[in-house]
Amino acid sequence: MNHFPKLLSSQIGFDVAQTLLEGFDRHYCVFREAAVRAKTLFEQGDWRAMSQLARERITSYDERVAECVARLEDEYDAENIDDDVWQQIKLHYIGLLTTHRQPECAETFFNSVCCKILHRSYFNNDFIFVRPAISTEYIENDEPAAKPTYRAYYPEKDGLAATLERIVTNFQLQPPFEDLTRDVQCVMQSLKDTFGDFAPAPNFQIHVLSSLFFRNKAAYIVGRIIHGDSLLPFAIAIRHTKPGLLALDTVLVERQQLLIIFSFSHSYFLVDMEVPSAYVHFLRTIMPAKPNAEIYTSLGLQKQGKNLFYRDLLHHLKHSSDQFIIAPGIKGLVMIVFTLPSFPYVFKLIKDSFPPPKDTTRAKIEDKYLLVKRHDRLGRMADTLEYSSVALPVARLDHALIRELEKEAPSMIEYEGDKLVIRHVYIERRMVPLNLFLQNGNADDIDHGIKEFGDAIKQLIQANIFPGDMLYKNFGVTRHGRVVFYDYDEIEYLTECNVRSVPPPRNEEDELSGEPWYTVGPHDIFPETYGTFLLGDPRVREAFMRHHADFFDPALWQRHKEQLQRGELADFFPYDGAIRFCIRYPERFEKASARAA
Repeated sequence: MNHFPKLLSSQIGFDVAQTLLEGFDRHYCVFREAAVRAKTLFEQGDWRAMSQLARERITSYDERVAECVARLEDEYDAENIDDDVWQQIKLHYIGLLTTHRQPECAETFFNSVCCKILHRSYFNNDFIFVRPAISTEYIENDEPAAKPTYRAYYPEKDGLAATLERIVTNFQLQPPFEDLTRDVQCVMQSLKDTFGDFAPAPNFQIHVLSSLFFRNKAAYIVGRIIHGDSLLPFAIAIRHTKPGLLALDTVLVERQQLLIIFSFSHSYFLVDMEVPSAYVHFLRTIMPAKPNAEIYTSLGLQKQGKNLFYRDLLHHLKHSSDQFIIAPGIKGLVMIVFTLPSFPYVFKLIKDSFPPPKDTTRAKIEDKYLLVKRHDRLGRMADTLEYSSVALPVARLDHALIRELEKEAPSMIEYEGDKLVIRHVYIERRMVPLNLFLQNGNADDIDHGIKEFGDAIKQLIQANIFPGDMLYKNFGVTRHGRVVFYDYDEIEYLTECNVRSVPPPRNEEDELSGEPWYTVGPHDIFPETYGTFLLGDPRVREAFMRHHADFFDPALWQRHKEQLQRGELADFFPYDGAIRFCIRYPERFEKASARAA
């Protein structure tokens, strides 16, 4: 009888662990179903449903966590389980993961659930997975009928053209290709233009991930070419040319091109993965500088990416000594922004109060960030990682930063021993603020920055995002030279804005007045007035008028709004349009059209 409580607690520990794993398995089943559904929607060209599917998948994880928390509270009174049993729960859970194919994601799910139940003082490796417990090396799907992580092709046997055609047709997309032979020839010509003629090495082979990557209106084949000592990455974009017909749109063969399509400013891919760690390992071979955290995030496993990022942060803090400081640039009215110079990210806290002219609330700002998380970001809006209860060593915080936090956001911080705990924070990639880039740049930098700025806003409004505050300080320049928007507290849907022209002044007094002589509603926008704060620098004005003279024409904005209201979704390309096959090799398309006629 003396051993009964121990036996009982062990059984409870196992049952809770089993319930937790069932909750994760339910989540991952929904995750994979979304990717399978994406293939069907791509084949049908149902872009609105594709967009809705991507939004629903983002919210699905939190819904599964909430379901699991509710079940643990109802069935096991989870909040009152004692410490010894919680430790047994973790040990039983580890045992259940030894043959699991997504153990790292299951550990993260365990953390997500337990952090909803346990107090912050339990956030250590005794109770949650601060460190991973299960290795993800060499996990493969051993089911006889299962597809492998990637397929290997050997062009020497059948020829490169036949091999490339087989790579495409093996994905068994339902719509026919407009002219696959033509497209394959374009791929081969592009490879020749990039790498020149080469004699195949004995180990010449092509590895292709077994699932397509879906996002926006495109599907991507992702792989690598092994040739001698070289490993060459590639991604082939597939798009609809017209209803019911497909074409290969381009092939990306430069590592930087792949880094951009997998970047933090794009929405997450929908891709079916039995073993996600194997996909991440493959992608690291073609993008070795990209952190695992960012790859998991780009694959739609953003909670796993968030977990890995936090581990990277803790590791970096242990092996660095510089201090967190207020981020360089113009201070915002809504956010405190700080950074660790040796770590390429910024940390953003919402202030407790906002001076005029800001008229908003913390809840509204959080809703704006959630809107961006769920929207198609098109490579023009920075993704953010949202955290609660982040503990930073007080000794690593600059005194000026501490004073700023205590003054502007006292409700968001508390001291706990030698730690400063931040109750809520957004973390995103550090970029060069566009205003500093323009201020310090030469003529070429200004020309590039302004062209990118105008392109970014035009693409955002085509995607139904009105940025609101379009000052240059609210945009950043990435390491790849792309301009990205990162200040979301004033964004609106363009379809909810009233695009207006400035009415002519009624008299000379109106013309000389510094105040508007016309009424301005809360959702009214006046593109003609944007030059007042965008064109002050003559060098900027010259570049702006050269690239985007139509930017200040209300007709441009109204046209995009009407297209959105009609349900038309614009085409967006996360690569230079000049490398699209129809642009790069027009003669091949002309010949194909002539043959068809």
